[in-house]
Amino acid sequence: MDEVEKYIRQFEPEVQERLHVLRRLFFDLLPNTEESIRYKMPAYKAGKHHLYFAAYKKHIGFYPVYGLEDLALQLSPYRAKGTKDSLHFLHSEPLATELIKEIIRRKSELK
Repeated sequence: MDEVEKYIRQFEPEVQERLHVLRRLFFDLLPNTEESIRYKMPAYKAGKHHLYFAAYKKHIGFYPVYGLEDLALQLSPYRAKGTKDSLHFLHSEPLATELIKEIIRRKSELK
């Protein structure tokens, strides 16, 4: 079992399902992405950048989202309080997969 799968399996089944959705989004959009564990969370190479996600009790954190100022309106409902570069996707709400796909696409194109 790889390191990312080990990471995912430590959570409740409902959270695991959400994490698997995120993982699949990366491979659907960036089939040759490099997957690893960095900073104790799943990391994906998106162009010259890495994107990360991490599960917590009430949400999934998604990092970093700098450089996407034109998406500010779409990102604002998910902005983590006190930070400018992270999003929180609450477990109590549907996962914003279309927004996440757009972030992955955009980050992979940033210079």
